[in-house]
Amino acid sequence: MLHTSSRLLLISACSSAAALASAAALALCATPASAAETKAPQAYVHKHADPAGTYHVDPDHSGVQFTIGHAGVGRFTGVFKRVTGTYTFDPAHPAKDQADIVIPARSLDTFLPQRDTDLLAAPFFDAAKYPDIRFVSTRYVPQNKTHGKLYGQLTLRGVTHPAVFEVTLEGAGDVAYLPKPWGGYLSGFVATTTIDRMDYGMTAFAAGLGHEVKVRVEIEGVRNPS
Repeated sequence: MLHTSSRLLLISACSSAAALASAAALALCATPASAAETKAPQAYVHKHADPAGTYHVDPDHSGVQFTIGHAGVGRFTGVFKRVTGTYTFDPAHPAKDQADIVIPARSLDTFLPQRDTDLLAAPFFDAAKYPDIRFVSTRYVPQNKTHGKLYGQLTLRGVTHPAVFEVTLEGAGDVAYLPKPWGGYLSGFVATTTIDRMDYGMTAFAAGLGHEVKVRVEIEGVRNPS
């Protein structure tokens, strides 16, 4: 038989366990269902508001990628991390469309400092003498509401040649939650083209580096006040 003190300890332990179980049950009942469920993330939605207007390029959300053949066995991609300029886009009046885009050559980044130094030297970009790469449009020919061809003059290393970019409108609309200078009424475009570096006097390492260079420009702009 259990002594009186032992019986008291057993009764106390059972009472404590029952109290804890009751408290746990009450807590579960009091917890909102939403707290126990994982909310699905919000969908990413392209804005399709009216893109008409004149914009200045947001250099913090724009950039250029270029890809070139390497050693006859692969492809290599580098970037220019800064883009400035202005553009006007008016779907209702394509004749008004224009772009003036400037890329500082020294914003080049190939993810290897020694290679950057070599490419910025005279045999290639010669950035000390030609600090900017510039594209000035001459006309835009729309293919539909979001695609078209942008014709213009590309100046690289002091040499100017015609260039044609395939342009895609990514979206447009008011983005009020972003602080200035990034927020406001924005539009974004992607433009691609292929150039021959030989046309611009960049003839070094002709056997080891591809002559054709694929270029991809990603532009985001803030609309100027009307």
